[in-house]
Amino acid sequence: MNGVQLLLIIFGGITVSAVAHRRGAQPGLVVVILAAAASFIPGVPRLELDSELILAVVVPPLLYSATRGASGSSFAANLRPILTLGVTLVVITTGVTGWVASLLLPAIGLQAALVLGAVLAPPDTITTVSHGEALGLPRRVTAILTGESLVNDATALTLFSLAVAATGAGHTLFDNGFVLFLYNAVTGIVIGGLLAIATLWLRKRLHDPVLETSVSLLLPFTAFLLAEQVHASGILAVVVAAFSVSINTALDKRHQYPGAYRSRLQEDTVWPVVDFLLETFVFAYIGLQLRFVVQSLASSDTLLRTVVAAAVILATVIVFRLGAVSAAFAWWGLRRRRREQRVETDPRARAHWERRLRWRARRGRKRPVLGEPTPKEALIVGWTGMRGILTLAAAAAVPEHLHDGAPFPGRDEIQAIALLVTLGTLLIQGTTIPMLVRRLRIDIAAEREQEAALLATGVAIVAAAGPDFDAQRDALARAVYEETLDDATARSLIHDVDLRQAADGTRV
Repeated sequence: MNGVQLLLIIFGGITVSAVAHRRGAQPGLVVVILAAAASFIPGVPRLELDSELILAVVVPPLLYSATRGASGSSFAANLRPILTLGVTLVVITTGVTGWVASLLLPAIGLQAALVLGAVLAPPDTITTVSHGEALGLPRRVTAILTGESLVNDATALTLFSLAVAATGAGHTLFDNGFVLFLYNAVTGIVIGGLLAIATLWLRKRLHDPVLETSVSLLLPFTAFLLAEQVHASGILAVVVAAFSVSINTALDKRHQYPGAYRSRLQEDTVWPVVDFLLETFVFAYIGLQLRFVVQSLASSDTLLRTVVAAAVILATVIVFRLGAVSAAFAWWGLRRRRREQRVETDPRARAHWERRLRWRARRGRKRPVLGEPTPKEALIVGWTGMRGILTLAAAAAVPEHLHDGAPFPGRDEIQAIALLVTLGTLLIQGTTIPMLVRRLRIDIAAEREQEAALLATGVAIVAAAGPDFDAQRDALARAVYEETLDDATARSLIHDVDLRQAADGTRV
């Protein structure tokens, strides 16, 4: 790919996105469809990027930006469904998809089929989540999908490494999958945390919004590449670094300093631009591969078999996710009802539950224990299973040869199926999510009232703090610590305080 092609793709994506916005469509999906159609225009060259370039240049900033906007309190409150979807479901999906692929494509073998399973296991729901408020998604659904996207990539990449090594084409530090996952997770978390500490220390001493924003832009790449260098999870390193830096720069008094508000405002302006440019390129890149994948399969006489396999696997990943999510959420509901029955009928169970509530009260926790998601919420979460750039990047990262020099079994089929399934999920699920949400008619009026009440509480806290901007931010941070406000509401109000301070500083 040359520079002119890259610029043309981005400018074309800007134009398409502008039209899509006016017509109320999701720009990314429109870009995918038009790019796929454009790939069949005679003379259109194939755009090829090294898989390592995609993973190292595209994934880290998109993940970092998504994490910056995530709510830490919502993540913690929905930890069980997030880990269930981001870890357990990814592992099971890898196995199920790999087994189906091995039946459809017996020539590639079970090990290579599991590689395909790992490639297709992680959904990419960030694009949907970014439009969650416009779609009318319940806040809890948005929190679960966001948290899942921040966890499932690390799980899938670990499984991918194990599956590739099992075929005889790669190597891992540990043969034991659990030990490897533990090493990847712990080491990635440690690296992300250490880099966050270093970044927070450095930002306080730069005293320049341009320099601080530059550090912010470099952090996701540094975290990802450093973790990958020691064979740890670059995904988790980026997530931890983003969480730590964004929350501390907004809510921790120790990391407040004169002029910090200018850096926060500048970053809040820069990162959406980075998101848009990268997402536009990614969706265009996905669509522009279609003709060349079809031609490659046609030349090897495997086109029909691969297309049929892709269709079956597409149906498998969609149906399996729907069933698995619904079953998991229903099981939690059954357990809750059984627990409530035991509390009513069994004195020991009632005493245990009362001790738990007293423990929470002593810890000062005001946030109630959340119940399981409703069936309507489960349906939305289950249907939001679009595959994205990580699937394509992992497919491109499949080695060309085994250690003995033999071709990697089914490499062309794996890459073709990954592209076709990604396009299929984007077109089938991505285009129908708005309609699904409308048809379900989920009543979020109470949720909006609660959000309005929290916002009113935050506004009162700001007013009570007096005219000093630093005092207003400190009061909001204390409210989060005391669980009077959640961090999302507090950070939104801090952004307003930053804007007022910036406007006050520009008055003549």
